[in-house]
Amino acid sequence: MTGHSAGGGDVDESPLLARIRNEIREDGPITVARYMDICLGDPHFGYYRTRDPIGACGDFVTAPEISQMFGELVGLWCAHVWTTMGSPANFKLVELGPGRGTLMGDLLRASRAVPGFIDAANIHLVEISPVLRAQQAETLQPSGARPSWHDRLEDVPPGPTLLIANEFFDALPIRQIERTQGGWHERLIGLGAVPGNADENTGTSGLAFGLSPDPLTGALPDAANVEVTPGTVVEFCAPAVHISSLVASRLARDNGAALVIDYGYRGPATGDTFQALGGHRYVSVLERPGNVDLTAHVDFSNLARPAAAAGARVYGPIEQGSFLDAVGIGLRARRLKANATAKQASDIDAAVERLTAPQQMGQLFKVLAMTAPGLPVPPPFGDPQT
Repeated sequence: MTGHSAGGGDVDESPLLARIRNEIREDGPITVARYMDICLGDPHFGYYRTRDPIGACGDFVTAPEISQMFGELVGLWCAHVWTTMGSPANFKLVELGPGRGTLMGDLLRASRAVPGFIDAANIHLVEISPVLRAQQAETLQPSGARPSWHDRLEDVPPGPTLLIANEFFDALPIRQIERTQGGWHERLIGLGAVPGNADENTGTSGLAFGLSPDPLTGALPDAANVEVTPGTVVEFCAPAVHISSLVASRLARDNGAALVIDYGYRGPATGDTFQALGGHRYVSVLERPGNVDLTAHVDFSNLARPAAAAGARVYGPIEQGSFLDAVGIGLRARRLKANATAKQASDIDAAVERLTAPQQMGQLFKVLAMTAPGLPVPPPFGDPQT
């Protein structure tokens, strides 16, 4: 691998960086997926295990934190789909990666307008962070909800299900491969950067990107099966395929629907989308491991194909702006502004703009739905994927 050496001994090592560097010294360079897994999920020092990363004091802001309208409209969507499921008297309301619990709180408040929905819902939150679990409990306390928490979707009991995943799949570990004159090679992270001399590929962490010396053999992602120029990067996310298949199998077996909202593209596609956010600005992915958010754009075809193969009907993805417009964000904004001050009305308009405008979140963010085979088309989607 390019840049694989002992590295700079003067690197100021955090405990997590020390763990990464020691693993590389002992076992050789690691995949991007392994790096993400350690940085985000390490039980003692991982980013999602140790902090509340959301909001002005964190590193990023999600749609539910921008406006209550987002969670309210998702809640009304869920309540409508519940009626098309036959209004089961007992169902699982599941959220993957619930953040601070803001979306679920707004969802529950809005869905009270549909009689019977709240009484029938058993709330299950899939969350690995002790810090965020505590925040979710505090957020949901006024609603009277008594959620159950799980580390994995597999631990949620069976039964009719409505599932929400907002900005969940973007944080799952990806692998990257790069085209060279000699074929496709795995992109790896090793040692070799010079401390104090950071650039876009290396950093003061003493970590550096490089390529496996051995070309890949066997099955490749769809985007890698076309002629591209050397230097082209392709990403793929095995955990996303696994979880999408799990969700779809559950819906096909037990009845229900899922709504996935995230930033990404209708794949397959090429390009390096691996990125880091710290303090609401983009930073090097190799800097401050465990202290910045690591994500990659979601390939929605990577979710749709396994879901359809597992027996669910798949709809979309459609752009977030189109989805929110169709399910009534304009009407909801007008109702909120009717009793608002001038400043509050201006803030509502700004939130609608941020959530729906193409140049903001409206186009980059996509919405995909999955349903049990026997359910009608969920609004506002068209025909299912085949």
